[in-house]
This record gives sequence, structure tokens and C-alpha cells, in this order.
Amino acid sequence: MVFGEQRQPADSEHARLAVAADGEVVAVFVGDAADASIAVEAAVERFGRIDVLVNSAGASFKGFFEEMSPEQVDRQLAANLVGPMNVTRAVLPVMRRQRSGHVIAISSGAGLIGFEYSSVYAASKAGLAGWMSALSAEVAPFGIHTTMVYPGFFRTGLASAASLVWPEVSVDDYAERSAAQRVWWESQDGQQVGDPYKLAAALVTIAEEDPPPRRLIAGADVIALAERKIAELQVDIAAHRSLSESLTFDD
Repeated sequence: MVFGEQRQPADSEHARLAVAADGEVVAVFVGDAADASIAVEAAVERFGRIDVLVNSAGASFKGFFEEMSPEQVDRQLAANLVGPMNVTRAVLPVMRRQRSGHVIAISSGAGLIGFEYSSVYAASKAGLAGWMSALSAEVAPFGIHTTMVYPGFFRTGLASAASLVWPEVSVDDYAERSAAQRVWWESQDGQQVGDPYKLAAALVTIAEEDPPPRRLIAGADVIALAERKIAELQVDIAAHRSLSESLTFDD
């Protein structure tokens, strides 16, 4: 049984497809731990077990860091980091009892290399990746696997006018660049190169692998980002290797 949460309402196309496949859709506010627990209980009551959890709900707050209000920072982290933690906390006892399970979380290319005008979003996705990396070791003794998915630019509703959240604070020094960034982001909806249905099929593929991968770099565009990140790390290490290796006690 696969349990997932999404941004779309219960009457969305995706929800109707789930019901048609003998699934069930339960509305979940992932920012509320109690709500997440109720949804998981409903899933277990209906299906008896949870084999795969897909943490896919999220939000995209755009703006330069100084333009983002503290409340927006809290909301971004709640949606993309705390929310998946809440759902996973509710699911893990079920998987531990089963001594099996697979937790999948959706990060972003921004979680590998931060993009300007997405600093708080990048923080939420990088935090998600760090948490999942540590969680992998914590739950492995119970037969539970984890996979961190780093998608590139996929044609989902995340870049739509209804989904993007713009900055609440105006800073003159950023005004011109902020306006240009907003125009660019508004132009991207429907232009992304990634096919979300192919990504969904890829998630099914990795869910059926034994063992599944700890990471999936999903999309040619994000493969290029990952390779760039690796190259940057190698340059940084080489530039200060002697200094770094000299930092141990002498005795």
C-alpha cells in the first residue's frame, strides 16, 4: 500500500485517478501533526499496512531572502520540511511493526545548489535532504528504506500563478531584480521540460527495487546540477586541503 500527500484538493484529477484504482483520498494538512496521524490511521484501517510513503506535498515561496517576512520563512519550512516530518513520524510506527517499508521524499535541484530568488525554498529542500540522509541510518535496522528524490524542472502546478508565493517585504536595492525574477517565473508555467507522469512512473520503478536507491537524481537538467556540485566540492577540497588536514591535535 502506498500512502502519499499532495497539494491538490480531494476532487482533483489525481485524486479521481487514485479512487478509480481502488485507492482512497484523505485530506491532510501536513503542518498539523495530529491531522497527519488521523490520516495515517485511516489508511491503515482501510488497507491494513503502509508499504511506501511518498512525501510530495510542498510549496514554493519566491523572493530574495531579505524580502521574505519571518512568517513566510516559517510557512515555507512548515510546508516543505516540518510537514513531511509530521507525516513520516505518524507512518514509521506502522512500518516498524511490519519490519518493512519505504519512505520517499521529494526534494529539488534547489536542494543541491541554491538558486537566487529561492533561498528560503532552497533551505527547506536542503533541510529535507539532510534529515532524510540521517533518517536512513536510524530506520535501516527495522527493514525500512529511504529515498531522496531530487527532481529537475517538471511541468507540475508548482510554478503556476495559484501556487507561487511572492515576497511580502519590499527592499529598494532588490526591486529591479525582483521584478525581473517574477516575470521569469511567471513565464515558466507550462514550459518545464520534465514530464511529471514519467517521474511518477520512475517512483514506482524505484519502489519496486530491492534495495531501492538512497537518492534519485531525476531529470537531465538536475543531473547537470549534481555534477556541477560535485565539481565545486572537489575544487573547494583541493584549494584548502592542507589547511583542513592540519586542524587535528598535534599530540
